[in-house]
Amino acid sequence: MRVKPSAIWDSTLDLIQIVPMFGNFAYMIVAFVVALSVIVAIHELGHYIVGRWCGIHADVFSLGFGPVIYSRVDKRGTRWQIAALPVGGYVKFMGDANAASVGSDGKVAEADMRRTMPGAPLWARAATAAAGPIFNFILAIAILAGLFMFHGRVSEPLTFGELRDLPPSYMSELRDGDVMLAVEGQLFDDPMRTVSLADVLPPKERLSYTIIRDGREMIVEGPHYFPPVVSLVHPRSAADDADIEMNDVILAIDGEEVFAFAQVQEIVPAANGKELTFTIWRDGEILEKTVSPRRSDVAQPTGGFETRWLVGIQGRVFFEPNVDKIGPVEAFGYASDSVWAMLKTSMSALKHIALGKISTCNLSGPIGIAETSKTMAEQGPINYINLIAGLSAAVGLINLFPIPILDGGHLLFYAYEAVARRKPSDGAVQVFMFVGLSLILSMMMFTVLNDTILCP
Repeated sequence: MRVKPSAIWDSTLDLIQIVPMFGNFAYMIVAFVVALSVIVAIHELGHYIVGRWCGIHADVFSLGFGPVIYSRVDKRGTRWQIAALPVGGYVKFMGDANAASVGSDGKVAEADMRRTMPGAPLWARAATAAAGPIFNFILAIAILAGLFMFHGRVSEPLTFGELRDLPPSYMSELRDGDVMLAVEGQLFDDPMRTVSLADVLPPKERLSYTIIRDGREMIVEGPHYFPPVVSLVHPRSAADDADIEMNDVILAIDGEEVFAFAQVQEIVPAANGKELTFTIWRDGEILEKTVSPRRSDVAQPTGGFETRWLVGIQGRVFFEPNVDKIGPVEAFGYASDSVWAMLKTSMSALKHIALGKISTCNLSGPIGIAETSKTMAEQGPINYINLIAGLSAAVGLINLFPIPILDGGHLLFYAYEAVARRKPSDGAVQVFMFVGLSLILSMMMFTVLNDTILCP
């Protein structure tokens, strides 16, 4: 049978359309697997290292589950392996009946019992169980400290560095090296003044800047201090769905010109969910994007959440400020504060979800996390690395929940043992482990429904 050329052409077009979709899917999987593998490896490494310090021998250290792709045995007798399903990992200690370190396989000689999890002292078992989440927190702090050291602290007085690429109409007389004293008469005598400037500067295309250049004070014109430039697109947001990208400049919304990011923050909520047309400038090209704002629960600095209509973008100033390098001690302090703030916000969100005060759409499952990984990787290595830090802190927190099968569940059993002076019975442990596994699987199924049907 002869096939019509038109049929071949149609099939070719279908294939051409599928290839980019497959490429995007593959990119998403790779971004997700890399992020997950780093976090899981550090988590399990925590169990392994502290377990070894406590005299507990590890038979297997596995990254992934299922058929083994690669393995080697080190001089201590631990088999290090990479398995085919990169969705987690485990450390199987000597004598463990399974990878969850629940029960004993009954094959260990009495002389070696101290080197097993069941035979180790209570303090050693508790330290080994807690080490995984703690290592996740350490990873998050280390990554953020590195980013703080990389970015540095804004120099005082504020000095203009590289000016960002803006449309030609945003003409600027400012230069690299200019020292800023005031904008539109508003004194700039404190780096934190940047936050409050957004509320007082007029929404004009150009503003007057009082600066010092070559030792002389002068007034020049420049773009709005906070122009409507997209610095970050939140994954799975309305802006992400509309293909708005980093560095896009918003020129108008529904035909209304905007010159300041604050105008975007006013127009979007005022639309009350109505579909909006964004006119944007991207690398010299004018584009129009249709954006449908979504109701979102936003954490407040004072605690709690506020529900707003958002499109999922963040703004920034129109220049890169000169920065001073900061040392590891100061960076560690900033990073620790950031991780602590993440954990408090996460716990507050879970509490508000449980009380029905905010939407369950704030919970993301594996599909949502995979899509987030892809989006952040597309927005640059810094954003992707920052995501790994956030996910690592989240994994550490979740694993501390007192749910059997998680590390927190093991710690709960150890706490019972410390108080009751005896271990819980094997039967009780098995029942609680089944309940914990059922709870975890139910939560995973719910979050998958969230990602695909309930909150796509």
